[in-house]
Amino acid sequence: MKKQKVSVKKAKQVRRSVCPISNTLDILGDKWTLLVVRDMFLGKKTYGEFLDSPEGIPTNILAERLKRLEQHGIIDKSPYQKTPVRYAYQLTPKGEQLADVIKAIITWGLENIPGTRAAMMDRENRQRLR
Repeated sequence: MKKQKVSVKKAKQVRRSVCPISNTLDILGDKWTLLVVRDMFLGKKTYGEFLDSPEGIPTNILAERLKRLEQHGIIDKSPYQKTPVRYAYQLTPKGEQLADVIKAIITWGLENIPGTRAAMMDRENRQRLR
């Protein structure tokens, strides 16, 4: 008996409400996603560079977060190596708009959580957060 190939379409995500906070949290509201975005503002571009972050994101979660950010138009990827294919990731203009969110979280953390400090970044990436 020949098996039929079944096409499974991904169901559209149902929004819980029209609240912009709720909808933003559905995209960015876990403990890893904004750290990946932060790393992009710090100049990281490759999968390996993201894995080197001190928080130690698991590989399966990193892969899923990069895919989600790309699906939502927050990042783009482009191949930098053919065999095996490896990608570099960068923020889109939509992703760059998260600079104020990242700055606000940094400021709040520095002011309210003792012992925190801002990560070092080069001049170009500091400019992106101004």
